[in-house]
Amino acid sequence: MMSEIWHATYPVLVWLLTGVLTLVGVAGVVIPVLPGTTLILIAMGLHQILLPASAPGWWWIGVIALIWLVSVIGDFVSVIIGTKWFGGSKWGAAGATGGALVGMFFSLPVLLLGTVLGAMVAEKLVAKKDLRTTMLSGAGAAVGFLVSTVVRLACALGMVAAFLFGVWQAAG
Repeated sequence: MMSEIWHATYPVLVWLLTGVLTLVGVAGVVIPVLPGTTLILIAMGLHQILLPASAPGWWWIGVIALIWLVSVIGDFVSVIIGTKWFGGSKWGAAGATGGALVGMFFSLPVLLLGTVLGAMVAEKLVAKKDLRTTMLSGAGAAVGFLVSTVVRLACALGMVAAFLFGVWQAAG
């Protein structure tokens, strides 16, 4: 009797775990304390391991992992490109990245502020740039940060879509 109940509820529990972790991961795209797309990848990989009969298959998990990789690389590259595009130096880009790394342990506004201030402080104190260049570097870091948020969100939604399509394809 107990085995029958477990057999019936196990798939529901795995789907529930997958859904909750995925939703928290999507929220993590805009809430810096949560791991975002990494959590989505973990959820989908766990689903594949725990319930392979209703999973998309390892090929789709590989596709999802590639999308995850784009989100991780895009996260840092967007801020660096934004800073450089607005006239910042390599020091401004490094400062923006460092500020983002510190800010990600706090809230979204602190993450944005850390990115901007990191770029500005590095430009002013390390690269010895003038105030105009320092301000432009900070603005570029802010634009890069916003672009990286859009990239992360697009990747998160792409990961969910790939997973659902893979499940649909496996069921059909």
